[in-house]
Parts: sequence; C-alpha cells; structure tokens
Amino acid sequence: MRAVEINGGTGPAQALTLAERPDPVAGPGQLRIRVRAAGVNRPDIVQRQGRYPAPPGASDILGLEVAGEVDQIGDGVGRWAVGDRVCALLGGGGYADHAVVDARHAMPVPNGVDMVQAAALPETVCTVFANVFETGALKTGETLLIHGATSGIGVTAIQMAKAAGARVVATSRGADKAEAARALGADLSLDARVDDLETAIRAFGGVDVVLDMVGADYARLHQAVLKPFGRWVVIATMSGPLAEIDLARLMMKRIVLTGSTLRGRPADEKARLIAAVEATAWPWVAAGLVRPPVEATYPLERASAAHLRLEAGDHVGKIVLTTG
Repeated sequence: MRAVEINGGTGPAQALTLAERPDPVAGPGQLRIRVRAAGVNRPDIVQRQGRYPAPPGASDILGLEVAGEVDQIGDGVGRWAVGDRVCALLGGGGYADHAVVDARHAMPVPNGVDMVQAAALPETVCTVFANVFETGALKTGETLLIHGATSGIGVTAIQMAKAAGARVVATSRGADKAEAARALGADLSLDARVDDLETAIRAFGGVDVVLDMVGADYARLHQAVLKPFGRWVVIATMSGPLAEIDLARLMMKRIVLTGSTLRGRPADEKARLIAAVEATAWPWVAAGLVRPPVEATYPLERASAAHLRLEAGDHVGKIVLTTG
C-alpha cells in the first residue's frame, strides 16, 4: 500500500513523502479499512516535529481518523461486514491506503455523509464529546466558551453545543473568522485581535464551560469570566503550559480546572467513548446538525501541502487527505 512517511523521522512539512508499505492485516478484534479519506489534525503536525510520539503499539504512520470501507475482518468481530462504510478513531496509521483499527473504535457513516465529511468527524467529535459534554458536563441552556473557533475542533464544538441546546461564545483571529464562527451558530463571536474579550464576555453573562486550546495566555481571562461552579477544560497549550492561577478565586467561584488528551487512552476507554458518541452525538450528525466544514482536500501524495495549509492557520474547519 501507499503510505506517507516522515523522511528522517522528524522534520518540516516538506519531510512528508509517499512510500510503499506492506498491507496491514486485521488481527483478532480488528477491522482493516480501505481508506478513502483521512482527517489532518494538529497533533499530526506535532508528531511530525518529534514532540508527540505514537503511543505503544500504534502505527508510526500519521493520521488519527479515517473513513472508508471495511475490507478485512479479524476473528471475534461480530458487528461489521466487508463493504460496510465506516469512519474510525485511530492511534495512528491514517495517512495510507489501508488502516487497521480496533473494531470497537469504528462507527457507521450515516446516510447522506460522504467519505470526506466522514473522515473529518471521529477525532474532533470524540474530543469535543469527551471534554465538553463528559468532563465539562455542558447542559442545555448553559454557555460554552471556545477559542480557535474556526479550527477543526472549534467548528465541531460550536455545532455540537448548539445541537445540545447550549449557547456559544466564540473567539477567533480576524473579522472574517469571527463572521464564519457566527455563521456556524456562535451566539457571540469575538475577534481576539481587536475586541476586549473579558468585557464582552462579562456583558454576555459569563460562561459555564471553557474549552481551552490556548493555555497560558488566557488563564486570567478564564478565571474572570467563568461563572460559579464553572468548568475549565484544557486540551491544548498553544501559548504555553505554565499559567498563573489564583487559587483563591478558584475556591471562591468553585471552579473546576481539568484537562485531558485522547490519543493515549486505553483501548477499552476509547471503546466506551465511541459507544457514547454514537448514542448521543451521532444522531446530530445524521440529522445534519453536526457537519464540520471542510476547508480543503489534498491527495495523499500532497500531505506536505495539507500540513502547510494547517500550519498557516487561515483555514475554517477541517483539512482532509484523499486516497483516490
């Protein structure tokens, strides 16, 4: 099969090259998927740079989410059949013609969803569900604050929060991105370059949950705008991991500060999460309420261009590779 490798093991986007690898074989409890499309995510960039190694047992090939058809089934798998249209959450291996996955980590592609759209779902929907709805316990009528609102995670979080009956405060960089977040459903969309975020969010009534992909630079803001009993969930630290926390303020407001990653979770925990996503969030996908916009697609051999596009940061939504 064709697969994208990192020339030299780590490097810039231009280090991504197309190579030949043996076709993987589905083992017990696994599916092999004929990949038609693979989502491109920021953790792929961090892994390419040598700062996010694949967890033990995972493929060294980049790619955390794919969509395609089941073309081989291992022993002990009862749910799926060859030819089923599925999308799946991977620990790695998505940038290739075939990928092997724990059968419990696959979900059916809903009618009306094409392979490109389906490949944009598993990593982002699972990340948002785990952090906003499970850890963050967002409820109908509450308010969610999302930074980087036009990123793949951001656009998915907007749509999922609105589908659940919550209000959304979104921040992004630039008037065009702020308008894009508003068009996706954000109730208050702010331009982080020019708007006074704290004043605007306080005037809106504050927030109950923060989905934090920024880290250090916005720590003071979050302590200021979270309501009593607010939940602050950290999933990335793009401005740095070391933040100043006023513990007295957290105590007085009864704020819960927590964080998580997805990729390194045990297989059983991922299976539990996938089942919860399929039960709760997949109906939103099937109804068209959650369809993250796809900014651009690139053929597998142009994975380097896809990474450069993601690194530039001017996209709205997801970037997807296709295998042809």
